[in-house]
Amino acid sequence: MSNTSNAISPPKAYVIFIKESMHDEVEMARYKAAVGASFKGHSPGFLAAYGELEVVEGAPAEGVVILEFADMEKARAWYHSPAYQEAARHRFAGAVYRGLIVEGIAPAEMK
Repeated sequence: MSNTSNAISPPKAYVIFIKESMHDEVEMARYKAAVGASFKGHSPGFLAAYGELEVVEGAPAEGVVILEFADMEKARAWYHSPAYQEAARHRFAGAVYRGLIVEGIAPAEMK
């Protein structure tokens, strides 16, 4: 008898931040100092954070962050958490970003 479950895991979710422009380095430093504490209990995967980028379509970008969560519910829970919203107020004051939460592709069923 197999111990495998027939349940299919929900698709992962990704939080993507695209920095369009920075206008207050002090506020961004405050954000950087505060954001780490917001991850406690949420366990995101860090897939990209301000590495080299090439814009191949659309508006210029100064930086990109991509976080991975187990599912949409967990991504939303982190983003809307009081700890993240407290940190985010510094990001809102320090730069112009686009932020998205996007659902990934459901994993194929294992046989």
